[in-house]
Amino acid sequence: MATIAFIGLGNMGGPMAANLVKAGHKVIGFDLVQASKDAAKADGVAIAGSAADSVKDASVIITMLPAGKHVVSVWSDIIPSVAKGALMIDCSTIDVESARLAHAHATERSLPSVDAPVSGGTGGAKNATLTFMAGGEDFAFAAAKPILEAMGKKIVHCGKGGAGQAAKICNNMILGISMIAVGEAFALAEKLGLSHQALFDVASTSSGQCWSLTTYCPVPGPVPTSPANNGYKPGFAAALMYKDLRLSQEAAKGSGAVTPLGAHAESIYEAFDHAGHGHVDFSGIIDHIRHLARK
Repeated sequence: MATIAFIGLGNMGGPMAANLVKAGHKVIGFDLVQASKDAAKADGVAIAGSAADSVKDASVIITMLPAGKHVVSVWSDIIPSVAKGALMIDCSTIDVESARLAHAHATERSLPSVDAPVSGGTGGAKNATLTFMAGGEDFAFAAAKPILEAMGKKIVHCGKGGAGQAAKICNNMILGISMIAVGEAFALAEKLGLSHQALFDVASTSSGQCWSLTTYCPVPGPVPTSPANNGYKPGFAAALMYKDLRLSQEAAKGSGAVTPLGAHAESIYEAFDHAGHGHVDFSGIIDHIRHLARK
């Protein structure tokens, strides 16, 4: 079993670190938030005094941080303390250029590195059912895969460094667009006097079928496990969807791609977030759609 440093013990990182402990690894964690450190400690994670201290005896270093600037800064700070040959894994969702810069920092020290953002939300983090989209050299991915398998059920090698982030951004652009479409359909059905269940029974078994409908239905009833049945308590917060859509548009502009629906989805989630609803589940966007009809 490996000694793993885990930096970033929040809503996603904490449960992921706990699953590594359950798999038999020694995990040394660090976070700036005391409550996150306390929760991780209760789950068997040893807590270091600093990020640099957490990596000193580790053969694997995992980061789960809010944004690209944090990843680049932390990797720059800790890499001088990392043991020769240690594996660097970043599971944050960040912009492609920051991911590539982090890889470059690791390469300067001849450290294998992987960007491996996740899909599956807090439920997937707790239940070790996450999907990992990994970018990095073949040998680095091969080393990372058994570690990632302790935290997820599907591990996909997407290509060279940064490819994992590219896949995550594209996937979540699809998700953000499709959830708005499903929300609009239910809002229209309500105006037309069609029940939620009737629309679900038709669309879920015909051409309107998609994950946003059949797994994460944005209205209460048809899918009992969806956040709509729990007051839109987030599995994946609207603020995070706005962040990912913003990343998709930054990537589109930087690459010369044209994504008009992605751009419009970003503006809709931006308005929802700025109206103070960033803390609710992203499927709660249906309430924003209903609100637009009342204006």
